Amino acid sequence: MAAATAADGEASRPQWVPPEHCQAQAAAGLGGGEDAPVRPLCKPRGICSRAYFLVLMVFVHLYLGNVLALLLFVHYSNGDESSDPGPQLRAQGPRPAPALGPLTRLEGIKVGHERKVQLVSDREHFIRTLSLKPLLFEIPGFLTDEECRLIIHLAQMKGLQRSQILPTEEYEEAMSTMQVSQLDLFQLLDQNRDGRLQLREVLAQTRLGNGWWMTPESIQEMYAAIKADPDGDGVLSLQEFSNMDLRDFHKYMRSHKAESSELVRNSHHTWLYQGEGAHHVMRAIRQRVLRLTRLSPEIVELSEPLQVVRYGEGGHYHAHVDSGPVYPETICSHTKLVANESVPFETSCRYMTVLYYLNNVTGGGETVFPVADNRTYDEMSLIQDDVDLRDTRRHCDKGNLRVKPRQGTAVFWYNYLPDGQGWVGDVDDYSLHGGCLVTRGTKWIANNWINVDPSRARQALFQQEMARLAREGGADSQPEWALDRAYRDARVEL
Repeated sequence: MAAATAADGEASRPQWVPPEHCQAQAAAGLGGGEDAPVRPLCKPRGICSRAYFLVLMVFVHLYLGNVLALLLFVHYSNGDESSDPGPQLRAQGPRPAPALGPLTRLEGIKVGHERKVQLVSDREHFIRTLSLKPLLFEIPGFLTDEECRLIIHLAQMKGLQRSQILPTEEYEEAMSTMQVSQLDLFQLLDQNRDGRLQLREVLAQTRLGNGWWMTPESIQEMYAAIKADPDGDGVLSLQEFSNMDLRDFHKYMRSHKAESSELVRNSHHTWLYQGEGAHHVMRAIRQRVLRLTRLSPEIVELSEPLQVVRYGEGGHYHAHVDSGPVYPETICSHTKLVANESVPFETSCRYMTVLYYLNNVTGGGETVFPVADNRTYDEMSLIQDDVDLRDTRRHCDKGNLRVKPRQGTAVFWYNYLPDGQGWVGDVDDYSLHGGCLVTRGTKWIANNWINVDPSRARQALFQQEMARLAREGGADSQPEWALDRAYRDARVEL
């Protein structure tokens, strides 16, 4: 998981912080360099609010017992809340980087709108708008059947590994240095401020444990195991929560062996290199994406390689967003090489997602966008009564929009809202999506993610530095993920 996400609070004192405090903090802004717009530190509770993000990051990378540690880190290190390129770079003096032009963004016009595009020389494609929130499009026949089979074949040749979101040693080390207050944790989870924790309040923030998808039943099972809910009503008072030993929760999470159906995602994946020297079909697909997105070649070429994913029967991926917001305590994975910042967490900064269906699925396997084109978005509205719209095993049929897998079709969407100045703004809450349960057969998909740092200055510095390294050191100087050349010369008979 998204990180899940993958992959992920703002209460840094024992006292409860009122909404007016958030408004005051919003005036301070959150910078991404001198050219970045002012962004509020607090926003209505949503999937990418700062409070939610910090909680989710901790659940992705450790467990509930340490969730407020990150908040304390923010409290003790927020003397300078800008996200410029970092103290070490400032000490070295300014490093000139070329100014980056505005990011291109297709207009949705209206749902159902179609336009013709020329992406390859021998045929035309049609782009159809599927939703405006998020800005989501579909292109039938983006890949040929032969290209789909080749991608699957290359992935099988390389070998796929199990997809899962688990904490890493680096994150555990970062979190182990901090202490946490149970009062802070309770106040953060108690969203309606009634002094009681309902199951849906816990579910709204605790998407992930140790890769385990939390449900009302699993939370009540945990409560019973650690004797946290003596009256068994599924609601924790402040006193009951204070009496709970968080070490017991930690021990329970470590000891629980989840079945594949209980995981955040149940799939296998691998990565295929698309850079210079890659298989000619891999290069052709990347060039097609370049023409589709109309982004600069530097942005597209320095983005992640192609991810290929196989979902067997029973496979799923619960609803998530592909990109995370960047706050002072995080850094983008793709630009960390030039950030020179000492921060405990990194996140994926994916401006766009381009998803390809590589086969026709016999049963299930749709891509669901639970809140597409909702009039409003509220995190708590995702869980009503016994229905959790994020749960793609149980409630995919209740999502607003479902895209059926059709071989060769591509869907693409923007994970961020525009900032009004031609760059990346806040993460689009409506981009929440997941992979529905595969009820019969096997589902193959591939993802191209286009990486852009919300800090325009840092993205420019990254591109400049990668160009310099390429000139001086050749292929060996490219980012670690670009070194995957195991099958760049492969020639496969179709």
